[in-house]
Amino acid sequence: MLNGEYRNSLDEKGRFLIPARIRNEIGGNVLVITRAVDKCLWLFTPDEWRRISGSIMGSSSMFKSKTRLLQRRIIAPAQECEIDKSGRITIPPSLRESAGLSSKKEAVILGVQRYMEIWDVETYSGYLEESENDFLEAAEGLGDLLQSGLKTE
Repeated sequence: MLNGEYRNSLDEKGRFLIPARIRNEIGGNVLVITRAVDKCLWLFTPDEWRRISGSIMGSSSMFKSKTRLLQRRIIAPAQECEIDKSGRITIPPSLRESAGLSSKKEAVILGVQRYMEIWDVETYSGYLEESENDFLEAAEGLGDLLQSGLKTE
């Protein structure tokens, strides 16, 4: 289970330190990194990536425009990145650019149970501010869902 919020800076070569707590949960030295739906990057273990990409590829026909769009935006840019002996991955330049990540600038890595996200700190802060009302509404709905689940048990 990959959980937590951590901050690190990208070095001049585009390397990013994966926190030891997350590295211990990964169980290997390779991650798959790709563009996310929001302006961040997604990181998956190879097993989780096979599951996700297989679902995307198998869910619809390549003759449907929305399927091709998902394949081009999520699957095509995906790259395997090896975790070096120092615990860092090198984020490919095209992916750094798509997420607004710059060398010697702080970034946030989020563990979201089965995958991770890497965000530029300023972009992430803006996202949190912009989505505050949606979050409060979602939390309200979650409270209702959890409350109704407790009543049935």
